Amino acid sequence: MRQVRFVMSVLWFGLLCIGAISARSSQDTPGQSQALDLSGLHDFDFLVGDWLVHSKRLKERLAGSHEWISVEGRISSRPLMDGYANVDDSIFYLPEGPYRGVAPRAYDPRSGQWAIWWIDARNPHGNLDPPVKGRFVNGVGTFYAEDTLRGKPIKIRFTWSDIAANSARWEQAFSDDGGKTWEPNWVQTLQRVR
Repeated sequence: MRQVRFVMSVLWFGLLCIGAISARSSQDTPGQSQALDLSGLHDFDFLVGDWLVHSKRLKERLAGSHEWISVEGRISSRPLMDGYANVDDSIFYLPEGPYRGVAPRAYDPRSGQWAIWWIDARNPHGNLDPPVKGRFVNGVGTFYAEDTLRGKPIKIRFTWSDIAANSARWEQAFSDDGGKTWEPNWVQTLQRVR
């Protein structure tokens, strides 16, 4: 009986070690068990360069507002990580003064999706917004996230469309009804400088 307990203890210890090694190795080196989807890797290549941006922003979001503010700005976009990431350095000239931000993006070849974050210079040490995630289909990129606005849950949607060699369109919209209806609140038309 003592030998059976000893053997069982050794087996349990061995299984625990195998589990610990597997868990550690999956954290150290992400597994590549599934096929990689590189179909969207170059979807943001169009954005590399410098752009003039004309924006219109809804004054109040999800508040029944119909008052839009026109804003001019500039975006400079650069590739990173051999195309698996890129970043926009942005400045918008709001009525209350310049507003800067950075939009890093990263491509996940396991899911075939891009994730986009926003770093707001007005609060550079604050928490990052949840990334919007999505992909391009038939030349239109659609990206979603869940967030909160005034303490209530909302959905966020980014849409990239009308993409040409020297122009593009971006729109941000919010939904407070689970995605049944969307309120666009920021629309940008981009014109390439170089």
